[in-house]
Amino acid sequence: MNRLRSALWLPLFEDLADPRVIARLAAEAEERGWDGCFVWDQLCWRPPVRHVADPWIALAAIATSTERMRLGPMVSPLPRRRPTKVARETASLDRLSDGRLTLGVGIGSDRFAGELSRTGESPDDRRRGRMLDEALAILAAAWTGDPVSHRGEHYTVDDITFLPRPVQRPGVPVWAAGFPGNLKPIRRAARLDGFFPANLEHPEQLGEIADALAEVRRGEMASYDIAVSLPPGVDPEPYAKAGATWWLPDLEPGVRLDTVRGVLRDGPVA
Repeated sequence: MNRLRSALWLPLFEDLADPRVIARLAAEAEERGWDGCFVWDQLCWRPPVRHVADPWIALAAIATSTERMRLGPMVSPLPRRRPTKVARETASLDRLSDGRLTLGVGIGSDRFAGELSRTGESPDDRRRGRMLDEALAILAAAWTGDPVSHRGEHYTVDDITFLPRPVQRPGVPVWAAGFPGNLKPIRRAARLDGFFPANLEHPEQLGEIADALAEVRRGEMASYDIAVSLPPGVDPEPYAKAGATWWLPDLEPGVRLDTVRGVLRDGPVA
């Protein structure tokens, strides 16, 4: 069975929409042995949620209030972000945290808050998938420190060098999100450093995903991460046996601060 690491996964709404609160939670979590603190990247959410924090500012606060735990957006919908700006943000945040950043990515969705249609972003999943792949290629090139020249379907970069580089080599680890049963996200994730499956229903489902990833990766899974989000109280051990390497307690949007503190104080998995 994999060693299962534990991370808080914080929706940055309402009580959690203050970066100072997030920084204090992360510091306390690190003291109690948690391995990571990841945050949602949403522009808005359904009522009654009204207050929303910026994930990159919150992550900078986490980076400066902790020393050991991993951190990152989980997940950032890259098709609604400019990859050149993300290249600067990720390199700066990785240096600020001394090499502790993990970048979670996905195509985004309109189903929860309409944040794509309400801001003029593309509603087409396949188009956003192509945008994600193109953005990931730009990030990988930017993190090398070499000049980047790119002319693609969606983005142009004309001979720009992105320095300083991230601390981590060859770049920031990237986990891709996706729904079970959809092969395209699994194939994308297999080329990266980890997979974050959404809406898992049972450990056997994760086992099938792990097998599919291992097949694409030709069995090279020793340094590969699979993160699962589970409601508090659900035993993560069967998921670790099925291939999970990270456990993230699933907290509802708009969760109260005292509820988060209760999960935090219950502690990470043994």
